[in-house]
Amino acid sequence: MQFENIDDDHESDTAGRQARAAAATRSTWVSVVVNLLLTCTQIVVGLLSKSQGLVADGIHSLSDLLSDGVVLFASHHGKKDADQDHPYGHQRFETAASLVIGVLLLAVGVGMFWSALVKLENPEAIARVHSAALWVAGIALVAKELLFRYMLAVAKRAKSSMLVANAWHARSDAASSLVVGLGIVGNLLGYPLLDPIAALVVGGMIVKMGWGFGWDALHDLMDRAADDQEVQAICQTLLQTPGVKNVHDVRTRKMGDMIVVDAHLEIDARITVEAGHNIAVEARARVMQRHRVLNLMTHVDPWQAPDLDHAPPAARSGGAPAAREAVRGLE
Repeated sequence: MQFENIDDDHESDTAGRQARAAAATRSTWVSVVVNLLLTCTQIVVGLLSKSQGLVADGIHSLSDLLSDGVVLFASHHGKKDADQDHPYGHQRFETAASLVIGVLLLAVGVGMFWSALVKLENPEAIARVHSAALWVAGIALVAKELLFRYMLAVAKRAKSSMLVANAWHARSDAASSLVVGLGIVGNLLGYPLLDPIAALVVGGMIVKMGWGFGWDALHDLMDRAADDQEVQAICQTLLQTPGVKNVHDVRTRKMGDMIVVDAHLEIDARITVEAGHNIAVEARARVMQRHRVLNLMTHVDPWQAPDLDHAPPAARSGGAPAAREAVRGLE
């Protein structure tokens, strides 16, 4: 039987992490430049043209700069190899970054929502917006939509949930610019309330997106399992390994964009311990090669025999006659 080279798998995994980190860095720096230009333009023109919606959109772009900084920090630390303090690596820096992005979005959205409500309570204080605000909102809409498409393409190639979150953050910016543009048009047509209403809608959109990202990241930090389809694929790979008769107690947990797996392999009880170990090594190598698995911990059980790992204490200590008979039958 031929076995996969574990060192090659490790080198391939390391190269993959470094490639994802490089892709994250490139796309994020593009986002930094775009958002810096938009932030300055939107806030300055928004103040001069008396458009609350455009100022709110500019603050949203400013929050993007903060989230870009978080992404750069996370991608730098997430590519580090495992060490003594972090034996499973540093992939959860990405999950933590997604959580921070979600919290930032929540804070910005609530602030914008509150500011718009205050403005709506004093409609007589709403000034007429200058037409320059509409041009800036249009430019921002196009720039953010193009940035979203670019960042999402990079995120899919890198298979990074953190980059996907940041890309959809850019899409939320494009949607907010569209709403702001509609509000400015309404203001110019003689409906001044539409500008703060646009800011109100944008704030609600940002709150909803921030909650979604934050909630998903929080679940991942609490060791949420991989989706059923991916777990079934991992089980299938294990069952295709020569010598593996069955698989049970397969447990997974997210580690950034990777997965940590525990699995019990059922193997013929008549073979030697060394042969059983080699089968487990082969199964691990196959899973590590074919799936986004950071580590697979295998436990070997005798095939078609009770698994005493999860039996009552009496059975594990020899107190259950049926369990003792099953063990004697394997001797």
